[in-house]
Amino acid sequence: MDPTDALILNFDDSVLPLSRSTGIDLGTWQEEIRFGCRMSSLRRLQAAIVLALAQQPRIVFMGSGDYHHVTCLLLERYRNLGQPIQLVVFDNHPDNMRYAFGIHCGSWVWHASRLPFVAQVHVLGITSTDVEAAHAWENHLRPLMADKVRYWCVGRNLSWMKRLGIKHSHSFSSMQLLLKAFAETIATTAEPIYLSIDKDVLAPEDAHTNWDQGVMRVEELQQAISLVGKRIIAVDVVGEVSAYRYNSLFKRVLSGMDGQPAIPQEDLAEWQAQHQRINEALLESLMPG
Repeated sequence: MDPTDALILNFDDSVLPLSRSTGIDLGTWQEEIRFGCRMSSLRRLQAAIVLALAQQPRIVFMGSGDYHHVTCLLLERYRNLGQPIQLVVFDNHPDNMRYAFGIHCGSWVWHASRLPFVAQVHVLGITSTDVEAAHAWENHLRPLMADKVRYWCVGRNLSWMKRLGIKHSHSFSSMQLLLKAFAETIATTAEPIYLSIDKDVLAPEDAHTNWDQGVMRVEELQQAISLVGKRIIAVDVVGEVSAYRYNSLFKRVLSGMDGQPAIPQEDLAEWQAQHQRINEALLESLMPG
């Protein structure tokens, strides 16, 4: 693989062909890894893709947001960088939730926050009610209270956090105000930035995903990327749309409890084409030349 190529980890055939990209067929891993898995499964996957990651692809596409926990494997490449990194996540959900069965797409931020070389985690664009008082007990509070993790939300009530002394997570009335405040904050830091994008942060007018969605527009995502562009060391992208029925009853129940919407087959091709256009625009922004 040319070091200028993007890498597609093809679990679910949802990432349509992209310019300057190389793909790895990981379809046999879909049932085991999708939505959530044991840590031992994640370590076995790491061994399976180690050669591809050794090429240091700047951008990795992974398919549905159901694979966002694979980001933890990609972060491991920077353990020996020699300096801490900032992790900036665009996501409609905090992904800092409790999960007792290993790691899953809604809990991986907590695992990432425990990595000693990750200085801080910023999760931007949250509109999910997962961050409000009714779900407070589901969030890992320690990294929030220690300011290791910050939530950047739109239109959510975070008053319960303030009562607990969580001072640095905020909700804004608009995405533009959020981005302005984030720009001011990130400018006070100097570490390299690893960027993780879940396209469920986008409004449905721009792209449909496997999860409930936020309000960010594609132009605002590109604006946000430009704020940190020169400091980015690597990027991963999830949030494609794909249809899948788990063989595991356990996963069917859990994903159903999380309210994943059914994907209409008649719309799937059109929705994936929307993502292809967005992915090409992201490649243009992140891999110019």
